[in-house]
Amino acid sequence: MSEHQIIQRRKKVLNGTVVSDKMEKSCVVLVERRFQHPLYKKTVTQSKRYKVHDENNECKVGDQVRLVECKKISKDKNWRLLEITQRAV
Repeated sequence: MSEHQIIQRRKKVLNGTVVSDKMEKSCVVLVERRFQHPLYKKTVTQSKRYKVHDENNECKVGDQVRLVECKKISKDKNWRLLEITQRAV
């Protein structure tokens, strides 16, 4: 296939905080999103935990990271670490 026939789709990128790094080559990242409730107009915070592939085991608890969507790596992992934006103190 030539390069113009291959269409690469845009992948989702999320920001979050590492909450667990006890697994080998994996970590758990908490991603929070804020939105306004459609009826009550109150700001609601919703959080979700993602298992992320961390090839070099460089994440520590409390780090701010960016993760990108990728193909399924295991039963729960289909995100991988893009970069560490801020290290934990």
